Amino acid sequence: MAQGQQSNRALVRGAEQALDSFKYEAARELGIENQIQGGYWGDLPARQCGAVGGHMVKRMIELAEKQLAGRGTTGTTTR
Repeated sequence: MAQGQQSNRALVRGAEQALDSFKYEAARELGIENQIQGGYWGDLPARQCGAVGGHMVKRMIELAEKQLAGRGTTGTTTR
């Protein structure tokens, strides 16, 4: 691993299981869950794996936007 790179791990302790199930949910929504054999993703092309990650990020951003919109203008801080 190059110097300065972080390992691929969850920032919040205990979130690993939720992120893993979220990954499989995204794969199911993209219709590629049947290509994942026993949790092995190595046979998938990088494009499909990237699509799963992209789909996850899109949904996480959507969730964050909904939370921010529900919060309104009170309680927000600027940096």
